[in-house]
Amino acid sequence: MRLIGIVGRKNGGKTTLTERLVAHFVAQGLTVSTLKRSHHALDLDTPGTDSHRHRMAGARQVVLASDARLHMFEELPAPMPLEALVARLAPCDIVLAEGWKSGTHFRIEAWRAASGAPPLIEADPTIAALAADIAHPRARFALDDIAGIAEFACSS
Repeated sequence: MRLIGIVGRKNGGKTTLTERLVAHFVAQGLTVSTLKRSHHALDLDTPGTDSHRHRMAGARQVVLASDARLHMFEELPAPMPLEALVARLAPCDIVLAEGWKSGTHFRIEAWRAASGAPPLIEADPTIAALAADIAHPRARFALDDIAGIAEFACSS
């Protein structure tokens, strides 16, 4: 599995880039999984549902399954490292991890000038490349050069 990190500031274009890369890789016949980092308290379960009641009663893991989809809710005692999350995924060709700004994994930064802040790559030389919506001296790609970004990410 090839791990590709998509990083950037709020409103920098991370999700749009991730979405477009998923579609690009899938169109090439590759299997893709994604991981999304959130800094917010996260609860996608609905109070009052059976699964929520199971969690509130103390279940550490709750799997909600239908014929087409499943969701697993899990209470974590501590933040889980990116590598541990990747290890939980089913085998696939590419994993896109959106939002893990630091680490040793391969990362591409999505940056829009309208974000109002400088690109992260200016302070973090371990980011492999910058994809920007305007000309920038550190930009290797235009933010909409999906094919170029995908080729670079898979060949690096």
